[in-house]
Amino acid sequence: MAGQHDSSEPRLEGGALSAAISETIVRLLAESAGRGPSKARTTIDRDLIVVVLQNSLTPGERYLADSDRGEQVLDMRRAYQDAMRSDCIAAIEDLTGRTVQAFMSANHIDPDLAAEVFILKPVAAATPSAATTDV
Repeated sequence: MAGQHDSSEPRLEGGALSAAISETIVRLLAESAGRGPSKARTTIDRDLIVVVLQNSLTPGERYLADSDRGEQVLDMRRAYQDAMRSDCIAAIEDLTGRTVQAFMSANHIDPDLAAEVFILKPVAAATPSAATTDV
């Protein structure tokens, strides 16, 4: 479970927040699957957080995928991600101080890529701006 943010410390922002999210998701995956991905990159854009992971399959999963059992590997990865859902959401909420509205996860075998997508509940604007348009 994610630790609680100490309100006396300032919240992370920018690159520091992205790095903390990447490190946290890698750690949670390593704890659940026995090994974490070798690379992670987090992109944050307003209410969207996307964590792209590379080389996350375990040697056993890679062996199964190479033996035409890729669908079983993807099914197992979906089960891991379903089991990790509450921990991932709690970690993002703790790090950002915002509510996760939706969480989606996807995996790809070749190349070995995964994506964790978090949609945050929009923050109410203090004053509406005519210059901001969502497309």
